[in-house]
Order: sequence, then structure tokens, then C-alpha cells
Amino acid sequence: MPSSVCIRSISHLVRDRAAHTSIASRCLFAAPQSAGFSTSAARYALPSKKKTGTVAAPKRGVKSLNVKKGRKGVQVDTAKRPAQGERRALRKRIVLSNNNALEVPYLTDLEKTSALSKKNQGQVKGLPEEVVDSLRAVEAFKPTQGWSLFRRPATLIRKETVQLAALLKVAEGHVNSTEQAVEGREDGEAVDGAKEVAEVTAEEAVAVAVAEEGPKKTIRRVIVGEKMSGKSSLLLQGLALAFVRGWVVINLPDAQDIVNAHTAYAPLPESEPTQYTQDIYTANLLSQILKANKGFFSNTTPITTQPELGVPLPANTTLEQLVNIGINNPDISWPVFVALWAELTLPGRPPIMLGIDGLSHIMRNSEYFSADVKPIHAHDLTLIRHFIDHLSGKSSLPNGGMVLAAISKSNSPTSAALDFSISVAEARQARSGNLPTWNLYTKVDQRVMDVLKDIEVIKVGGLSKAEARALIEYYAASGMLRAKVDEPFVTEKWSLAGMGNVGELERATVRLRV
Repeated sequence: MPSSVCIRSISHLVRDRAAHTSIASRCLFAAPQSAGFSTSAARYALPSKKKTGTVAAPKRGVKSLNVKKGRKGVQVDTAKRPAQGERRALRKRIVLSNNNALEVPYLTDLEKTSALSKKNQGQVKGLPEEVVDSLRAVEAFKPTQGWSLFRRPATLIRKETVQLAALLKVAEGHVNSTEQAVEGREDGEAVDGAKEVAEVTAEEAVAVAVAEEGPKKTIRRVIVGEKMSGKSSLLLQGLALAFVRGWVVINLPDAQDIVNAHTAYAPLPESEPTQYTQDIYTANLLSQILKANKGFFSNTTPITTQPELGVPLPANTTLEQLVNIGINNPDISWPVFVALWAELTLPGRPPIMLGIDGLSHIMRNSEYFSADVKPIHAHDLTLIRHFIDHLSGKSSLPNGGMVLAAISKSNSPTSAALDFSISVAEARQARSGNLPTWNLYTKVDQRVMDVLKDIEVIKVGGLSKAEARALIEYYAASGMLRAKVDEPFVTEKWSLAGMGNVGELERATVRLRV
């Protein structure tokens, strides 16, 4: 057969099979083209991975967060949220003891009879337990201070502390001409009232002032100095001395908490210009005042009646019960504070210590806004206005006392008027003939200038080598410093600390072990 015919026959055969494929597939007896059932694939397949809730540990140095994706790929944080106020409590947590530290055998407590003596200079004195409780109540301790390193709270009596103690004597009216002659200069030379203040010691100067101006007075001071020089610690020492001497202490621990708009406020009715009260903050302040001065408040009966409170008072009520009314009813906390202040300033009451830390926060506009959306100046808040009136000298303390403010350098907003007033006060106290002049191109806050126009300052500098040695020896006796304390070692640490900066000295000895 020719090849062309063979090829044509084969092509017809292929077309016939393609045409009858559907018929062949419907035939029951047709041979299957592929296997109908097989278990080989499932038998020899790899086992599937089980889903578990555990997550592998992260690699070293890699931070991981347990997150879970939502429906649309959004990551949802499944970690446990901290309770309300837990972070703030942890940030402000104060530890005042360390059981691993050694007990210092030579440590003695401050006593009422000798707390104001200048012989304490250069010594480390312990704080009595009742004073520690009162200082904790008014939040005088700071988390950044090294209280947790030692067995119990103690403080170094430095030259600025002695100066502060001398001012407390003036406020109490216990310095007279006889005491002035006894506590004169070390060489025994009598102090003449006509001498310049720069030529005598601080204690002699205040003694002369008492002899001229009267037995009791209101002392107004602002503590200034470099960063970590111990300004807040000096404020704490002033509060501690006031507690030891039996004063009534009212402390505003952080001025930032008053002006940062974190607490409720409302305009004070019938006030011109408009003043603003902070009921919740005032109630908390009353609670602190009561805890710190409970011994005096629980044994003192109010003399005057307070009809403006709107709450009937029992016949034999005490100041403690009066304060509890403001604590339990924040809506009338400010009238209760006014009533309490009227009782504390009656004749025969003890001296009063007013303290505040972070003064620069209240020397500018606050974060609050008025009804017409204008910033409220910090001096228009009732608590700040009460403190400012006494700091400026507009109001005085009839039974004597002290208004003590500290400027924090670690958290200090800019206030040109405050900086200028402090520089003028320092130049005036140094008897410098060239007083600073105001920069005309800078906007002036006249309200701040009026408050600080005649203020006096206590400048906190570095420790002397003798004071630094006493502090380092206390560190060694507590077991926090394992080194031989001798003159070369003290000189080295004193130099590394910037000529006696107390914060740097603590960092160079017991914190970083430089």
C-alpha cells in the first residue's frame, strides 16, 4: 500500500477515536483511564504542625511583645494593663530603709534642745521616727534621693543648714543679746550691731536683726544653687527642724502638680479678680497636713466659730475634726482651709513653716484656661495665691515662722522674671554695687517681679572637704563604701564631684563606684 494511503488511514482513525470518546467514557465496561481510589498520598504525606498558644523565647538582646492579630490584620495588645494609678505609685515610691546596710554606731538623732545648735555642722544626724513619719506625710522625700541605700534616714548638717537653723531661731524669737554674746565668733570678740553683715557670721547677723526688729518675725527665703547641689535636701532639713521644734508644717511637695491641669478647678464665687479653687487637691493637702501635725491638731480646740462652712460643729470639736470635714467634703475644702488658717494664726499658736519645691512652676501661666479660653496665671489659683502672699511679704505670720521655697534645676521651666529677680537678690546680698539690669527686649511678667522684688536667697554650693569627709565616712560605716577613707581618697572624690557637689559626691562613691 502506498505510504500516502497509510498516512490517510491513520489520520481517520485518530479522528474517529476523538469523536467517540464521550460514548466510551459512558460505557460501564470501559477501562478506567485513572485510578478511582488511592490512599498512598495521605499515607505518605508529612504530618501537619499542631497550633499551640506558646511562643518561643526571644533571642538574647531582642525585645518582644505578645501581640495578636485581629480580623483585618490589626495587631491587638494582649498584655495585662497596669491598674489605675499603679504607674504613678511606682514612679513616686519611696524606700527609706535598707536591711542590708550596716547600723552606724555613732549616729545620733536630732533633738529639740540641740537641733538648732551650730555645733552640729559637719555631722551626720539621724531623723527621729516620728519626724520621718511626718516628712513622709508631707511628701518631703524625693525618689531621686538615695534614702534606700542606708539603714535609716539621716542627713548631713552643712553650713547652709546651720544658717537655716539660725533663721529658725529668729522666727521663734529665741535669739537675744545674751545669746548673741555667747554664740559669737570663735575668737570671742563681741559683735557690734553697727558692723557690716558681711564681716560677721550668719548667726551673728540674724541676732543683730532680732535686737533691732523685734522678738518674732516672718523669714522669707528662696533656696538656689546648681543642679544636684542639695536644694531639695536643704528644704527637707528645714521641714525636719521645724517638726523637731514643734512647728506646724504645711508643705506643697511639687508645684508642678498644682498648675499642670491634672486636677479639677472652679472659679471662686465673689472673687475679684477671679480666683480659682482646686477642691480635690485642697482636700488631699488637708489630709497631708493632718497626718503630719496630728499630735497638735488632736489636742487643740477651735476658738472661733465658722458659720460659712455650712456644717454644724460639735461643742467640743478639735482641729482634727475640723480638717476631717474638708477631707470628707471636697466641695468645702477651701473654706475649711481658710478656717484652719484662721485658727493657726491666733495668738499663742506655734510658728508655721510654709514650704514649696519647684518654685519656677508657679512663676508663669498655668495650664488651666478660663471661661473665655485664656490662660490662667498661676497666681490666680487660691492655694498659690495664699503662698505667694506670704512669700512676697504681703501677709505675715503673727506667731513667727518661715516661708521656704526651693528651685529645682532638674525640672524647671523658663521664667525670665524669676531668673532676673534671683540674680538681683544675689548681687544685693553680696554687697555688689553693679546690680543686673533688665533686658528691654524680653517680655516682663510684672506679677512675678512684684512678688520677688525684695526676696532673699540661700545659695547652696559645694561641700567643704571636712563636710565631704564626714559624709564619706558615713557611707563607709554603713557598708556602702568599701575603701580606706583617708585624705587622698577624700580629695579625689571631692574633686571628681565638682568641688563638693553633694549629688555628684554620692554618685562617685556609693552609686557608680567611680
